[in-house]
Amino acid sequence: MAEANAMHVRLVTPDKIFLDGYADAVSLPGRSGYLEALYGHAPLLTELGAGEVALHGGEFDGRRYFVAWGFAEVLPDRVTILAESALEPQEISVPEAQAELERGQRLWNEAGEDGARYQEANAIIHQAEERLNAAQGSGHNQ
Repeated sequence: MAEANAMHVRLVTPDKIFLDGYADAVSLPGRSGYLEALYGHAPLLTELGAGEVALHGGEFDGRRYFVAWGFAEVLPDRVTILAESALEPQEISVPEAQAELERGQRLWNEAGEDGARYQEANAIIHQAEERLNAAQGSGHNQ
């Protein structure tokens, strides 16, 4: 049952519905930075980057998920997050994320004058750093 001023929040990947319930606020990793949606928010469709979705208040207070790429639709009374992938912090493999970070740094060092290779390396580094932050509980939304 929804509380007054609570938003219906759904987090969906191609494989699974991670969450379907109510929260008072949702923090999202937009492509150009984090944003927070509250009840009554103006309609918005945004591309997601890699980062942490955090829920505040309601039945999911304190829940966090690492998401990588996708879209979020924010309406005054609901938020729908369609992510390419999502993980709960305890599902993140720190050694894998650390190896990915090292791979991104290696690609960055080898990019030379190739702008596309720099972009690819930066995306890998960003995603690995966000995964590590979420796994270690030091994400944006702490």
